[in-house]
Amino acid sequence: MEGRRAAAAAFLAALVLGAAASGEQGAVNADNLLVITAATEETEGYERFLRTVRYFNYTVQTLGLGEEWRGGDVARTVGGGQKVRWLKEEMAKHAAREDLVVMFVDSYDVLLASGPVELLQKFMAFGSRIVFSAEGFCWPEWGLAERYPPVSSGKRFLNSGGFIGFAPAVHRLVQLWKYKDDDDDQLFYTRIFLDPGLREKFGLALDHKSKIFQNLNGAIDEVVLKFEQNRARARNVAYDTLPVVIHGNGPTKLQLNYLGNYIPNAWTYEGGCGGCGQGLLDLAGTPEEELPQVLVGVFIEQPTPFLPQFLQRLLGWDYPYSRLHLFIHNREVFHERHVQESWERLRGAFASLKLVGPEEELSQGEARDMAMDICRQDPACDYYLSLDTDVALTNPRTLRALIGQNRKIIAPMVSRPGKLWSNFWGALSPEGYYARAEDYVELVQGKRVGVWNVPYISQVYLVRGKTLRSELHDRSIFTLAETDPDMAFCKNVRERQGIFLHITNLEEFGRLLATAGYNTSRLHPDLWQITENPLDWEEKYIHENYSRVLDEEMVEQPCPDVYWFPVFTEAACDELVGEVEHFGVWSGGSHKDARLAGGYENVPTDDVHLTQLGLEGAWLRFLANYVGPVAERLYPGYYTKARALLNFVVRYRPEQQPALRPHHDSSTFTINIALNSKGTDYEGGGCRFLRYDCAVEAPRKGWSLMHPGRLTHFHEGLPTTRGTRYIMVSFVDP
Repeated sequence: MEGRRAAAAAFLAALVLGAAASGEQGAVNADNLLVITAATEETEGYERFLRTVRYFNYTVQTLGLGEEWRGGDVARTVGGGQKVRWLKEEMAKHAAREDLVVMFVDSYDVLLASGPVELLQKFMAFGSRIVFSAEGFCWPEWGLAERYPPVSSGKRFLNSGGFIGFAPAVHRLVQLWKYKDDDDDQLFYTRIFLDPGLREKFGLALDHKSKIFQNLNGAIDEVVLKFEQNRARARNVAYDTLPVVIHGNGPTKLQLNYLGNYIPNAWTYEGGCGGCGQGLLDLAGTPEEELPQVLVGVFIEQPTPFLPQFLQRLLGWDYPYSRLHLFIHNREVFHERHVQESWERLRGAFASLKLVGPEEELSQGEARDMAMDICRQDPACDYYLSLDTDVALTNPRTLRALIGQNRKIIAPMVSRPGKLWSNFWGALSPEGYYARAEDYVELVQGKRVGVWNVPYISQVYLVRGKTLRSELHDRSIFTLAETDPDMAFCKNVRERQGIFLHITNLEEFGRLLATAGYNTSRLHPDLWQITENPLDWEEKYIHENYSRVLDEEMVEQPCPDVYWFPVFTEAACDELVGEVEHFGVWSGGSHKDARLAGGYENVPTDDVHLTQLGLEGAWLRFLANYVGPVAERLYPGYYTKARALLNFVVRYRPEQQPALRPHHDSSTFTINIALNSKGTDYEGGGCRFLRYDCAVEAPRKGWSLMHPGRLTHFHEGLPTTRGTRYIMVSFVDP
């Protein structure tokens, strides 16, 4: 043992001298260390491993690239002997190099967290010829556990996913391999280690406390992220060590993916996303006819608010539509009219359009499989974009941004405004359902920005066509028993370990809509969505110049303390009128009114109360969000909670109730919104303030009058002489 320690010390001294002679700071001569790995395919896991190799400037040799894997299904059972055979052949080239240290590691599920100098120093400190990684499980034969030497602290059992040793020793060790490619490599090394004579002969040791090798299986709770010097490390808190090699062995691939989002510099507090500028596709300057061809699959799988706005956004992308094809699956009869209204515009824009309607009675999974298979079967389909209608993609560059990331599968991060509900999960529970990842909140809130490897994405994502054809062959990828389609898709992708599910929050892409409780029994159910989907409600119903009202740029004062400003869109006016007429029960303008607490109305109108429609809650939110701020701006020193007990639509007709006699409103201030257009829908009408002998006789559709109520502004409704006039009235702060 002392002889080995002396040899190790001499070798380390030679390394230091060699580094000094070469003028390198904190690096070693490439001839002193060789990393050997095995991989038959250049998967994303392999590329991730190479990224860490390049960052620390390791010399690496990959065995098996392009060869057929005959080592068995090592993810589920024993196998892996083919790796030993490859290593045996490779080590014959290095058998005589006493000065060479060789580290063998897996690649698909391995990260390197530090550089060659630290690795070699830690190896020399063991004083052994070969050091294997250790884990807490005796695999593949638990019956061998009692034959292991006891340890007072640390992991007891050998893991073959990583080991390091002097080249001659490694060469002699692997010469003992005389088995089949699908025999178990870990069992081979285990039996050698458990033989005291062979253990002594080869100078074998285990890294019990994860000084070099951190196997995650059985140790996830021991490992935390540590940020230092613009770099991320994995720290083992059980042994207070900083491992160099992180191995996601067994069922810990997702935890490795999480760590790989940071280690070594994928993301840091100082540098942000360290790898976001690497491997990108630059589409700038690419001729239109050479841009990737994309099939867009749109899925209307449930009643969805603001669907016409969703369909309109499809026509506003920053991408040539000659390269876009559209597939729509509509499962909802309620939305057939919306699709039909947009049909001609969509067909005129996209290179092709296919619609599968409710009459086909396809399940969600079947429809998604159908759309994806259209791209899979078409060699010209470069990408497939899946898009659910509860996603509001407001960034017209979204498709270009996703393609530019050059990933097999990637999703733009979208979430519900002000909520933590998003289209990805950062972690899974043991049962395969949602679990809160440590960084989930910061990702959703944009405090950490980058490209992230996650276990679950949904609602919107881009898949490379080549990946569909070469790796995701299954034409039923969305259909698993007792599993929803998105979970089935992600599970199928995860089980193909070479494919990662990425999500990017490098840009703002849009938002998610809330769909629960969307009541399609109403004529215009979007009107009720101000609380559930406030941004979409505002986009559809609030006048485009409303923000200028708050700056007092779009406010008129036709009479003293009477203000006039735009607040509603045409759609808001038309749908509100449509709802009250669909309800159809008007008060008739009688003094007797059972809807009021006293049963009597002093100045009656022919109206419908919003309480009768079930719309009052949404309306009170509108008053608080859009009317209250204007009132406080225009009446300085007045503060309001915008409460209103009476909110109603009034109907004026020459033959029924053409006008309203002079009166005071039972309010601190009143709003009066014109819901249709003078000269088109009616003649006459308007509001006259008697004390000031001032009238507003040409109300503008969607504009609101705001005036004081109880004391100062005695007013009357001027006669409507033709047609039907509709106004929306609220007595605010009664």
